[in-house]
Amino acid sequence: MADEFTIKIENVVAFTSLSVNISLNKLVNTVENTEYEPEQFPGLVYRPTNPRSAALIFSSGKIVCTGTKSIEKAKEAMKKVVEKIKTSGVKVPKKYPIEVENIVASTKIKADLNLEDIAFSLENAEYEPEQFPGLVYRIGEPRVAFLLFSSGKIICTGAHNVADIHRALGKFKTRLEEIGIKVKPVAE
Repeated sequence: MADEFTIKIENVVAFTSLSVNISLNKLVNTVENTEYEPEQFPGLVYRPTNPRSAALIFSSGKIVCTGTKSIEKAKEAMKKVVEKIKTSGVKVPKKYPIEVENIVASTKIKADLNLEDIAFSLENAEYEPEQFPGLVYRIGEPRVAFLLFSSGKIICTGAHNVADIHRALGKFKTRLEEIGIKVKPVAE
């Protein structure tokens, strides 16, 4: 069963579009914890403290919120960002879709892993230890990437919901077992 893995959500990236123009110059002058340097980056960075996160706000009304550890907190942070924009005088829509763009989660397996051997045995695996200490393995459905480390730590990135993470881990476990690696999830 794939949900035998204990996963820890490390980061959630959420996105919305308010479909209104936002004056970033006005926002940087009226909202605390903001940075705006258009010559270096076209968006304004706003760092709410509760829940702690970072929001990239663009003049087009697009907002990307990152840094929370759950989907609920990401949506809560996004709503607070929109409220801050509203307090600066921008007419924001009552409803706006909040979509989860990416979830980064981690888990651990008990195994002695020779990443070089695994890279030779698994299709879609990349391992270049001179550049990065982990093996990168991608699957197409759900579309995620795994980072596998010799310690047994696994990072999953690209999922849009927790169910996809469990489904992807189940597929990854099956592939590892097909090449002779006994996969034993560890409770972290």
